[in-house]
Amino acid sequence: MSTPKRSVARSAARLAAVQALYQKDMEATPLAKLLDEFHQHRLGQEVEDEQYADAETDFFDDIVKGVDARSDEIDAAVELRLAGGWSLRRLDKAMLQILRAGTYELIARADVPKASVISEYVDVAKAFFDDREAKFVNGLLDAVAKDVRD
Repeated sequence: MSTPKRSVARSAARLAAVQALYQKDMEATPLAKLLDEFHQHRLGQEVEDEQYADAETDFFDDIVKGVDARSDEIDAAVELRLAGGWSLRRLDKAMLQILRAGTYELIARADVPKASVISEYVDVAKAFFDDREAKFVNGLLDAVAKDVRD
């Protein structure tokens, strides 16, 4: 896979992973059913007149399964970097999934440069939120990166 095509496929995987994690959190969809639904009906498909980009399926699966499997470790890393008086429960549900996915990559995907992880999840945040929230994602993931990577 060429680098630009791989980059687009990974960006699509990250966005889809955040959407899948959000759905899992909101609807308690079992992991196997959730992954199957995204493989069959979302990734690279047209949904409600919107064409979803082809995503790197293995990368998507790794993020979703990894966040699910390491949720306690991930949540602790995020919570450690939240400002005083803030908790995971206070965060917007979509924001929480962005932070979880980004933190998972920082912890478990040493093959992905930390700057790429942060930049990609800032872009995901911009798909859902304004610049203020995107800057929050940037700052928090940068702080997490300092904790979990040399």
